[in-house]
Amino acid sequence: MDFWQQYRAIESRDTRFDGQFVTAVATTKIYCRPSCPARTPKPANVSFYPTSAAAHEAGYRACKRCLPEAVPGTPAWNLRSDVAARAMRLISDGEIDRVGVPGLALRLGYSTRQLGRILHHELGAGPLALARATRAQTARTLLTATDLALSDVAFASGFNSIRQFNETVQEIYDLSPSQLRHRSRTLSHASTAAGSPTSLSLTLPARMPYDDGIFSFLRARAVNGVEQGDPASYARLLRLPGGEGWFKAEPGPRGLDVSVTVEQLKDLPVLLSRIRRLFDLDADPAAIDDVLSADPVLETRVQQYPGIRLPGAVDPQEILIRAMVGQQITVAAATGILDTLSVLGEPSRLGRPGHSRLFPTAAALADGAGTLLKGPARRRSSLLAVSAALADGSLRIGVADTPGELAEKLLPLPGIGPWTVRYAAMRVLGATDIHLDNDAAVRTGFARLSGRTADPRETTAWCEQFSPWRSYATMHLWRLASEKPLAADQQSQTQAATDTPRKALAS
Repeated sequence: MDFWQQYRAIESRDTRFDGQFVTAVATTKIYCRPSCPARTPKPANVSFYPTSAAAHEAGYRACKRCLPEAVPGTPAWNLRSDVAARAMRLISDGEIDRVGVPGLALRLGYSTRQLGRILHHELGAGPLALARATRAQTARTLLTATDLALSDVAFASGFNSIRQFNETVQEIYDLSPSQLRHRSRTLSHASTAAGSPTSLSLTLPARMPYDDGIFSFLRARAVNGVEQGDPASYARLLRLPGGEGWFKAEPGPRGLDVSVTVEQLKDLPVLLSRIRRLFDLDADPAAIDDVLSADPVLETRVQQYPGIRLPGAVDPQEILIRAMVGQQITVAAATGILDTLSVLGEPSRLGRPGHSRLFPTAAALADGAGTLLKGPARRRSSLLAVSAALADGSLRIGVADTPGELAEKLLPLPGIGPWTVRYAAMRVLGATDIHLDNDAAVRTGFARLSGRTADPRETTAWCEQFSPWRSYATMHLWRLASEKPLAADQQSQTQAATDTPRKALAS
């Protein structure tokens, strides 16, 4: 990262850049993490160092507010791809509740003791304490935004007892659960009939503005019976660790208004975490738009659609299958194939209108997709081989991976190229700095934006200026490419589509 890329990162205070560098301020002789909440210093007063050790050597002392000395001392270290970051993604997905600390350590390839040392060094707490904090955050959301009984909130948040729930909430928020609810009540609805699935409505907060174009993106790719969407809502069924789940999301004045149903109450924190990732609710739109709008060509689009978001994933395996199906064909064609394959999905037990079945498992696709798939034999065999590898566990991808690990796992497989790997990193990991070079939709969007055709090298060079937010620039280009073309740019789009081979337009 160059100076201005680093400076943009500290302006956004995005924790995802912690560990890549530290920020030293000449006027105070203090160095900080990129996410430090202190006021952003003037560029003339800032120096960047790759490690805390380098900042110490230059005569700076650590900020007592953000504790940057907790970052390990390796220049190439990246918090998002480090063990601590992967552990936190798994903890928020409920891994400790399912397999305990030993299972979490095994998943990450470390001993329990070593994992504890890493988390204490990087985050100041062990895995159980971090899981406890995650449960407390979920409890706060449910207490302030639903009418669930306090006992249901306790178990839905992952606590093993009412006493543990009460003590934790009191300790962290200095309020009892009932006091916390009384102070922050919002309108909601919840139903928890004994022996039946739990349904409730709540608001997941997000930083504004929030562009609702993500709903059209998901609607265009919705699989019949599994998903439903329109320009202002999206709903779907999905598998959770304990059973089935369903949700419907709509944009609201403070974030995302969601209605959810889970078979098992303990799956609620996992579902809410996956919804946040799918709709990119933790992004900083002001920081991202500030960088994107610095380009005069893109500025008008950013002003027209502020707060554009990066679609995530509720199931990493599903995203990989969708990407492989969508390679080198249009969104509509890919969705049609997925509609055909959806008959292999299990019928849903939740009985939601319009949602009859779950997305097919990898095992179901490996066993039954061969007779349903059309097209080149090589493409069919690749999809079947990857489905079989996912089903038997020889291929495992998920939120614990890094972009580099995804590439190591996926590139050797037949039918998977760099585009698929980058797309998976963008959707599954929420990677913010992905550019899909030679993507036909990206080229079409750029042609319509600039009024001229361009080869992949030119679009790649143009996107470089938006680092570390190139994924969001890609979303603007995709959105522009999906819009009905004006007569004036019909010819340029046709030329752009014929100048290079088509790449993956759908997933």
